[in-house]
Order: sequence, then C-alpha cells, then structure tokens
Amino acid sequence: MRYRLTFVVGIAVGYVLGTRAGRERYEQLKKSARRIAQNPAVRNTAETAAQQGRVYAGKAYHAVSEKVGDRMPDSVAHRVRTLRERNTNGSAEDDWGTSNT
Repeated sequence: MRYRLTFVVGIAVGYVLGTRAGRERYEQLKKSARRIAQNPAVRNTAETAAQQGRVYAGKAYHAVSEKVGDRMPDSVAHRVRTLRERNTNGSAEDDWGTSNT
C-alpha cells in the first residue's frame, strides 16, 4: 500500500509541476524541435544514417540466411529463398523501407 501511495503522490507532483510549465513552454519546445528537424544538415545526417542502417541490415540478413538457412523450418527457409531470389532477380533495392524526407 505504501508503494502505491508513493506512486500516486509522484504522479500528482509530476502533473502539478508539468502544468506549471504551461502551454507556452510546450510551444517553445515544439517550435525548437521542428526547427531542428527541418535543418538540412540534420535531415542529411539522418538520411545517411538510415541508408547505412539499411545497408548493414541487408548484409546481416544475407549473412544470417546463408548460415542458418538449412537449419530453419521449411516455411521460414522458403520465405528466405523467395526474398533472396526477388532481390537478385528484381531490382537492387531493399525492402527495409524508405525515408520520406
């Protein structure tokens, strides 16, 4: 019971302190975050990181599927083979998703 009471008091204190910051501070933080997100340097860095992540994920996918492919259940192995064939026969694009920036 003591822990529940402490938790409820903590929530109440957090709520009161949060509301004191008010809407103005929230709007300031939101505006700053939007400005940072729209900065071309930040967007380029995020896109580069996303592309590198897709490259590394693709490499890891192929390395794991080659080593584990024959030890997987048939349904999973079939899916891996299908994806591998699609990537070699189709476009070189991955299916990890793209950025909308």
